[in-house]
Amino acid sequence: MTEVLKSTREGGVATLTIARPDKLNALTAQLHAALRDALAACAQDESVSVVVLTGEGRAFSSGQDLTEELPRDAEGRIDLGPPLARDYNPLIRTLVDYPKVTIAALNGPAVGASMNIALACDIVVAARSAYLQEAFARIALVPDAGGTWLLPRIVGPKRALALMLTAEPVGAEDARTLGLVHAVWDDAVFAEETRAFAARLAAGPALAQRLTKQALARSLENDLDAQLALEAALQREAGFSADFAEGIAAFREKRAPRFQGR
Repeated sequence: MTEVLKSTREGGVATLTIARPDKLNALTAQLHAALRDALAACAQDESVSVVVLTGEGRAFSSGQDLTEELPRDAEGRIDLGPPLARDYNPLIRTLVDYPKVTIAALNGPAVGASMNIALACDIVVAARSAYLQEAFARIALVPDAGGTWLLPRIVGPKRALALMLTAEPVGAEDARTLGLVHAVWDDAVFAEETRAFAARLAAGPALAQRLTKQALARSLENDLDAQLALEAALQREAGFSADFAEGIAAFREKRAPRFQGR
């Protein structure tokens, strides 16, 4: 797509690769703009069921590119508010609300804001050498890109606070134990395993996947009665689908289902 973001397609899987390997895929305004465009295009493309976000080279991303010229206020101080409002906050909102399955494929370290971008995806997979790090405290900043909302919901508030205050890296295996990462594969087979994993999800029932994402998102704010009602409404919608009819037929005929996402 651009010199900073590569987009490839394989079946129902679109892979977006951050392509600044010489800068450890550090994030810039240009890269954010490319990501916005690519995610919007994938959301509108009915042939795409799964979007994989990964990095080129040794890192998923080292976070914000601190060599990029940042805006300043009237007194000449660096003002981090505008980049968050323009780039990071919309990206996190897009990923959390995304209508299709998203996979963060950590081919290497995910540091600072890029860790939180990964956590905003539906599923995180990691190469064995990868690690995640809320590195903000090392440069006297507060975690952003949704980190203070996402991380405590995954690992609990006490552990999240410790990870943020210490800025300690969390290796791939430990991240899996904590629930941050779904699967860890050896570096040599990571790309192949990620492709196969994404392809399996892309072959699944896209409508049911979308509805399941809606149910899980609402569960964070609903009480039990509200959630039961939501499940019933979403289940009715899923039950009316052609995919449900196909799933039942495939079960009775003892064959693999052929879902069409409707």
